[in-house]
Amino acid sequence: MDGLVCNGHTGEITGLTRAERKRVVEICAEECGDVMTIISGVNCENTQESIEMAAEAKAAGADGILLMPPHMWLRFGMNPDAPFQYVKDVAEGADIDIIIHLYPATSKAFYPVETLIKMCKEIDHVKCIKMGTRVTSIYEHDVRLLRQECPDISLITCHDETLCVSWFPGMDGALIGFAGCVPEIICPAREVFANPDKHTLKEAQDWSDRIYHISQAIYGGGQPSGEAHARLKEALYQRGIFSNALMRKPVLPLNQEEKDWVALGLERSQLPKVDMEQFK
Repeated sequence: MDGLVCNGHTGEITGLTRAERKRVVEICAEECGDVMTIISGVNCENTQESIEMAAEAKAAGADGILLMPPHMWLRFGMNPDAPFQYVKDVAEGADIDIIIHLYPATSKAFYPVETLIKMCKEIDHVKCIKMGTRVTSIYEHDVRLLRQECPDISLITCHDETLCVSWFPGMDGALIGFAGCVPEIICPAREVFANPDKHTLKEAQDWSDRIYHISQAIYGGGQPSGEAHARLKEALYQRGIFSNALMRKPVLPLNQEEKDWVALGLERSQLPKVDMEQFK
């Protein structure tokens, strides 16, 4: 792991106040800023406040931001020129490096590859794209074209629920909440995909098989959602890492059947409890 991302969707950004988001960044920077790159999510419905929150994250110790599209675009769509202008305004207004959070191709907030290329070439602060395309044919096409047109831009997968499959086009890594839940199987799996000359396809398949069970328990074959984030938090609780698994409303507590399903996923993926005392 090279960095920590806080205030992402899994980090319950939509359930936190603006002051709480800033405090989360401060804690991450205080605890790990000397050894990790610290990235904060920015999720806002207007440009000016996005700039302000990005600047607050920077002042709190963030090295960069994960910039999500305004969620009104998910419902109403957007002017084709709006995403470029939005990212440019935030980059210039806050003077901070940016990871573009690409939403699914099936959504109205998806950025076409031509827009991504323009962002990468014309906005110096754009350093990376978190590829959340979730349509395999478009995903592979866009990755290949971005590699050709923007070779200096880092491309990382956002596909928690199909992680190993999404690494195959030669991605630079992953930015997924899932990694914070079961890092001891995701990190060695990443090593196999990052160095294919040193490993076999069988090794990649074996890691994928092990990740599959806990992935199914959390995501159930669908992409991340509020309920999936609650199951992920439940997994952290069952492993002894978190002291409770409660989410902020409107996400509701899991029922016992869902908790048992998470427990079964942990068991099948051979993920034991963690002794947190050793880290004190």
